[in-house]
Amino acid sequence: MLEKPNREKVEAWNRILRPYWGADTGRSVRQLALTTALFAISWAAMYRSLEVGYWLTLLLAPVATGFMMRLFMIQHDCGHGSYFRSRRARDWTGRAIGVLLLTPYEYWRKTHAYHHAHSGDLSLRGFGDIDTLTVAEYRALSPAKRFGYRVYRNPAVFLTIGPLFHFIVKHRFPWDIPREWRGAWRSVWWTNAAIAGVVAVAWATIGIGPFLAVQLPITALACALGVFLFYVQHQFEHTYWAWHDDWDYYDAAISGSSYLKLPRLLQWLTASIGVHHVHHMSARIPNYRLQEVHDENPEFHDVTILRLRDTWRLLWLSLWDEEAERLVGFREVRRAA
Repeated sequence: MLEKPNREKVEAWNRILRPYWGADTGRSVRQLALTTALFAISWAAMYRSLEVGYWLTLLLAPVATGFMMRLFMIQHDCGHGSYFRSRRARDWTGRAIGVLLLTPYEYWRKTHAYHHAHSGDLSLRGFGDIDTLTVAEYRALSPAKRFGYRVYRNPAVFLTIGPLFHFIVKHRFPWDIPREWRGAWRSVWWTNAAIAGVVAVAWATIGIGPFLAVQLPITALACALGVFLFYVQHQFEHTYWAWHDDWDYYDAAISGSSYLKLPRLLQWLTASIGVHHVHHMSARIPNYRLQEVHDENPEFHDVTILRLRDTWRLLWLSLWDEEAERLVGFREVRRAA
């Protein structure tokens, strides 16, 4: 049975975090309105660019994708209850953005909450994570299953085919969640219906061809970038994994979440999600206060710091070495064998 963190530890962290909890409604409204407007303008610019040439449409796609990523982070905060004080406002904002992101809001919220509650726990891997095996588990697999895992963990797969499959196909029918999650399943069906409605309206107005020509590049790029960000925030060499009896929530938050230092514009577009160690310590803190929490509290400074130039090598770390307590790649495991 997992031993909960002692009361003194919980209270010590809560004293640090409590002043930052909760939404600033005015700030949230301004952030949502600005981001929505910028996304709509960039989408319209892409649509108009079709008259010039598709090369221009593709050049504009990263701009619209950036604003779409920021909308995802707003939905993310809604799911954590940190964006508006009103639950109704949070839920309807999250549902609306979920249609754009092809992500059923209640389904995502429940699986993502599982990720936060069990991040770094080897005994409770499953929902909301990138599948990660230990070296011993990998060696125990059959050759065919080893090959399948290597394909799954190949960056060419999990940054291209994988994200598209996950958001476009699996989110339409997430077969791995229990039937008892009725709210999550309702969210899936209503989101599917809303997506079909949006497509029907687009087909009847601007035409399905122009609509897909604009939306598909944005979706493909946003899916890849979203998975990439999620990956580097937890899959780095000296991350944190422990079996259930030895797992600790606070240790997992600090040691198992990176601080991805991005250029100012990219940090703005990603709503400071790179300050991930603070976010995992308390999801009740809205995105626009994460950097403030890190800067004002030295308890958050002893953390794995990453920059964009560091992230490429992380893509090849695929197995947790329990003896060395670090992530390793397939080549290193083969050499050791």
